Amino acid sequence: MLTMLKIKNVKASGGGKPQKLSDSGGMYLYVSPTGGKSFRLDYRFAGKRKTLTLGKFPALSLLEARVKAAEAKSGLVSNVDPNSLKRQKKLGIKVNSQNTFAVVANDWFERHMSDKSDSHRERTRRLLDNDLIPPLGTRPIKEITPQELLCALRIVESRTVDIAHRCVETAGMVYKYAIASGLAETNAALNLKGALRSKRVKHYAAITDPKKLGMFLKSADEYCGSLVVKSALRITPLLFQRPSQIRGMEWSEINWEQKQWEIPAARMKMPNNHIVPLSSQALAIIEALRPITSSSMYVFTSMRGKSKPLSDNGVRTALRTMGYSNEDVVPHGFRATARTLLDEVLNFRPDWIEQQLAHAVKDPLGRAYNRTNFLADRRIMMQTWADYLDTLKVAEASAKSKDDTDE
Repeated sequence: MLTMLKIKNVKASGGGKPQKLSDSGGMYLYVSPTGGKSFRLDYRFAGKRKTLTLGKFPALSLLEARVKAAEAKSGLVSNVDPNSLKRQKKLGIKVNSQNTFAVVANDWFERHMSDKSDSHRERTRRLLDNDLIPPLGTRPIKEITPQELLCALRIVESRTVDIAHRCVETAGMVYKYAIASGLAETNAALNLKGALRSKRVKHYAAITDPKKLGMFLKSADEYCGSLVVKSALRITPLLFQRPSQIRGMEWSEINWEQKQWEIPAARMKMPNNHIVPLSSQALAIIEALRPITSSSMYVFTSMRGKSKPLSDNGVRTALRTMGYSNEDVVPHGFRATARTLLDEVLNFRPDWIEQQLAHAVKDPLGRAYNRTNFLADRRIMMQTWADYLDTLKVAEASAKSKDDTDE
């Protein structure tokens, strides 16, 4: 049997040969010709004699070596080769060290965000770089617990609740990718939304009074800014799509023959393209830009160069120049304007309106309508809407003319 005294006192043989000092059950101390000492275990597996190195002395004590030997022999009873198990554990440690949250998150970003809009990519990149990678980046993703992720989210929550919720969503997508790639077994972000304070419901300021809308439309026609900005300003209430979709409109998306704007699914973040029928008024606005921006990819080009779309502040700045504050109206608010007046004043069916807003609409059986549903009806609706806006402008112009005459 080995003792600590024997182990400490044994020296290299000096003859260039290793020594073996037996303990019990096949375990022994191996002394190399140079004096290095390690605990080893001889065993048989699948009819072959094998040796397992338990660890080096003094890093591994005699007691610890005996415990490891007992564990290895216990595995043999269950037909587990201790050398194979050791290799798997080493591989696991290596995989864990390579697949940190930062590595997996960056890989996910490159693979899954390449087809997203520039603004969406930039926003997601900021979330990763500023809020998720700093506290979690060096940790193996499979070892991060929900509590650990929540601690990181609490820091973000103390600054802004909305961004904290976006971080949960982003982390959840990273984990789904990790699980699909065999790099994690559970999603640490799952159900963490309930641990954060609720997001404030965001209502976009909108004009829903017909008279005030007429005043706005007349002012938009009189706006003195660049033709590109003025055109984007005028077409926004006509089409009532999301501001990012409008400013990112591409010439290749305009189907002149069918008189419609076909927004690709990738830009919509939806399974299908979204079709926006173009009224004669909308077509006239787009047509007027042809001599100016048709050499560019975008219909509404940036002031800084035609290779980029109009900035997200283009229409917003025009609104402020016209005297409208954030509390009065924002570009996104024209979606609420159309939804309200198409329903309450023009009496169009809510499902047609929702379909045109690119909201998820389901049929009576719970199935999602495809992109062409109600298309003929929506063509009529969009032209009727454009004509209605013209009547509001005419009414406002007449009222203003009467007021000027009375003065």
